[in-house]
Amino acid sequence: MARAGLTVERLVVAGAELADEVGFDQVTVAAVARRFGVRTASLYSHVKSSQDLKTRIALYALEELADLVADALAGRAGRDALAAFADAYRDYAARHPGRYDATRLRLDAETAAASAGVRHAQMSRALLRGYDLGEPEQTHAVRMLGSVFHGYISLEAAGGFSHTAVDARQSWDWIIDSLDALLRSGGVRTTSPTIRP
Repeated sequence: MARAGLTVERLVVAGAELADEVGFDQVTVAAVARRFGVRTASLYSHVKSSQDLKTRIALYALEELADLVADALAGRAGRDALAAFADAYRDYAARHPGRYDATRLRLDAETAAASAGVRHAQMSRALLRGYDLGEPEQTHAVRMLGSVFHGYISLEAAGGFSHTAVDARQSWDWIIDSLDALLRSGGVRTTSPTIRP
């Protein structure tokens, strides 16, 4: 590939593809340079460092995933929306494991505020509006969904569910049904414990 054809966008896409192949942690400017058959130094006019490249891949993956989730949610509500939302994340992680890991990269506050991460949070809350949750229950629910889905996806990717006869998809559907029932009930109500002297 000719050096003249290199752009930040092409480097980011190449880095995202490399992340899916070898793992997000293994992506470096040098590894992407080898992919293009150019010297590492020639890429530094496009990206500052491997960390800069990883941040750009994270932003790219967040945007790509947000578009997929938005499409999946269109016209859906209730359990149907919850399942579509969850499946979009799980399917993306299965197809693009490196990019999915990139979406978990910790961003500085300014970068995060300008990223598609904001869209993900907005879609989570839009989904939960169908369950009529107030605050702080809605915030608890956003955190619960993120924790459950990411935890399941991570364990599944690591082969954690491959040692039992029960299909992982059955468990996934059971979890979605259970979350739907919990959210429909308004969530678990807790009260602060009484402090006695």
